[in-house]
Amino acid sequence: MFTSVLMIEKPLTSEDVEFVTTLHGDEGVSFVVLMQPRGDQADVLLRAIDDVAIGDLKKAGREADEPEGNEAKAPAERALDHSLAALRAAGCPAQGQVVEKHPLDKLKSVVEESGADEVIVLTEPHYVEEFFHRDWASRARHKVGVPVLKLFAHSE
Repeated sequence: MFTSVLMIEKPLTSEDVEFVTTLHGDEGVSFVVLMQPRGDQADVLLRAIDDVAIGDLKKAGREADEPEGNEAKAPAERALDHSLAALRAAGCPAQGQVVEKHPLDKLKSVVEESGADEVIVLTEPHYVEEFFHRDWASRARHKVGVPVLKLFAHSE
């Protein structure tokens, strides 16, 4: 069985689930999901710039209203539970956890502990961070020792 560590920042949509569960054709895949809630690592200004870059001006103006830190933990746990249930419903073994601090350090340890074959970073576009190679996928490529695939999450 192929093992993928899946880093997410919002609940998986049905399109996301279909995409990640079919990436390897008929080969069975199990998932370890790391859910990163919004927090200090996600700068409000950078998120607003990303929103403007994709033309979502309304969302850019609401970035400061999004829960962060401790307030973001409960929604992150619900998003993780939803995502795990969706992966399991698609026939894939899945486990996961909310990661509050040092997501890339946690990613490295999870990859090692699980014997993962790959990492999939499934997030919304983060243009500023990607341009400077400070996004999760770019940084993880230098840290985890397995292939890292960057995918853009779907919106519902």
